[in-house]
Amino acid sequence: MHPDDYEMVQKGIRGQLARSQYNLDYIEYRIIRKDGETRWVEDYGHFIHSKSAGNIFYVFLGDATEKKLRHLAEKAALIHETSQKEKLFQNQIDEYNKELKIINQEHLRRLEIIEGLSTNYESIFHLDLDSNKIYPYRLSDQVEKQFGKDFVPYDFVVFISDYIKNWVCSEDQELMKKVTDPQYIRSTLADRNAYYVNFRILRNGETQYLQLRIVDVGNKEHISQVVMGCRRVDEEIQHEMEQKKIVEDALNHARLANIAKNTFLSNMSHDMRTPLNAITGFTALAKTHVNEPEKVLDYLNRIESSSEQLLGLINNILEISRIESGKMQLEEAVCSLLDIIQDVQEILLAQAELKNIAFSINLSGIAHSSVYCDREKLIRILLCLSGNAIKYTENGGKVHMAVTEYKEAAYNYATYQFLVEDNGIGISDKYLERIFEPFERVENTTLSGIHGTGLGLTIVKNLVELMSGTIQVDSTPGKGSKFTVSIKLRVQSQLSLLGASSGKQLPALLGKKKLLLVDDNEINREIEAELLENAGIHVDTAEDGDIAVEKVRYSAPGEYALILMDIQMPVMDGHQAAREIRKITNPALANIPIIALSANAYEEDQRMSMESGMNAHMAKPVDIPKLLKLIAAIISTETLP
Repeated sequence: MHPDDYEMVQKGIRGQLARSQYNLDYIEYRIIRKDGETRWVEDYGHFIHSKSAGNIFYVFLGDATEKKLRHLAEKAALIHETSQKEKLFQNQIDEYNKELKIINQEHLRRLEIIEGLSTNYESIFHLDLDSNKIYPYRLSDQVEKQFGKDFVPYDFVVFISDYIKNWVCSEDQELMKKVTDPQYIRSTLADRNAYYVNFRILRNGETQYLQLRIVDVGNKEHISQVVMGCRRVDEEIQHEMEQKKIVEDALNHARLANIAKNTFLSNMSHDMRTPLNAITGFTALAKTHVNEPEKVLDYLNRIESSSEQLLGLINNILEISRIESGKMQLEEAVCSLLDIIQDVQEILLAQAELKNIAFSINLSGIAHSSVYCDREKLIRILLCLSGNAIKYTENGGKVHMAVTEYKEAAYNYATYQFLVEDNGIGISDKYLERIFEPFERVENTTLSGIHGTGLGLTIVKNLVELMSGTIQVDSTPGKGSKFTVSIKLRVQSQLSLLGASSGKQLPALLGKKKLLLVDDNEINREIEAELLENAGIHVDTAEDGDIAVEKVRYSAPGEYALILMDIQMPVMDGHQAAREIRKITNPALANIPIIALSANAYEEDQRMSMESGMNAHMAKPVDIPKLLKLIAAIISTETLP
């Protein structure tokens, strides 16, 4: 017996005998012959017990080599065949798994897209282009009413045709037919993953905006699986239309602004040349009639009027530039509304009388005339509104100004309403919309003959808003206009009488005291000195700040009552000169009042003058009556020896 089979044979025989009720066994194993050849044998065993012979074990052996070899060959062939079948089957399984994986990926992608669309889209469908079937995932109320809750797979072409016919506005039907055509869907999704189209439907007589989004969820090589989502986009379309309108309005505004600026430049060319021509022309005439005082005086009056007109134009241009730069600031102080209105009336009265216009003022509505405000800016507002009213009212017309006080809940505050009304030419609705825009005017200067820059009301509106107020305008063409300005002001119960004295009292206040006029420009120095001397004031001059400081330092106390200081000068400017004067050890000299006279009239210029130790700041060109009044106001508060 082959040694490798011995243990197997033993276990096999014992086991079979134990299990067999007839004590039979059968086993195959190898033996080794004497010549060394290995053969297979069949072993049939039978165990019996007899009384006569005892235990007997019959064994029948037979050569099974050929049978075994044949069996092994068959088994090997079967194993080989099975192996080939397994390989083929495995290949089929692998191919199936690949296809299943692709299907799963497409399914997962479809579910992801559906889940993503579910957030915003009311109706969601799965479209199989190969079968031309559309499957619902979610239905809007509208679609559900059309096709029912038990919506089953439906023929896509029929479905979309019915939908377009029954719901889509006629203007969008051709577009919808195009973008939902199966061939169009395939060709479009071949280049991109998704596309959408906005369209309109008519529902209960109301036009609604919808968006159809079509997304590829299948194989790019063969596009057949598509997810379609539909949602309302009324708000988005409305927002888009609003944004489009904003852009269009901005472009239109820019176009109108450009037209206005071009008109402004044309007007400015005319408006500035007119007074310039008058100034140069009347100057030439005055030179040729020096021996005719009456004519010369008339020419000088005309030159003065033209100069004021030109100065007003230039000031408007500079002020709007100032406003646009954001550097405009308030300079609030105690002032009298009655005085402000009186100043406005005095300035405009001659202009009104020239056109025989009845210029009336009602101040009975003022309970507290003493307030904290920026006096110059309020005067500028009222001058512009009243001046325009007179300018645009025909001869013999009426202009009325009224001020009414309304008590505020806050302590010591009141809202003052300034009304300026006329019966002039009025303002058209078209212009009324742009009345506060820069460079806008009711009519072209060259057509109306009325001079101006078109900046006055722009400046007024910005000044009113700077003072936290509001301005309104009502107008009827041919009947007149009404401007209403409302400003909240702090009430001052007792007015500080800094300006109680008038310019006419100044010579008496000064006595023999002199004013020191400091200016590096000889012409300015000469003109201002003569105007002051004509008012009965003694004047001494200095051509720069350094000389002025030395004159003050070595003057006798009481020699100079006040200093008029230019700002921009060589050697030493006005600010430094004021600081040096304030450093003089003698208080009587160091405390001499100083008024800044500067071509710069902005808030920071005034602030710099105050910080350098000056008492007041006045803009050039100097208005002599105002200057005299200011000097009198300051001198009246000083202790005179």
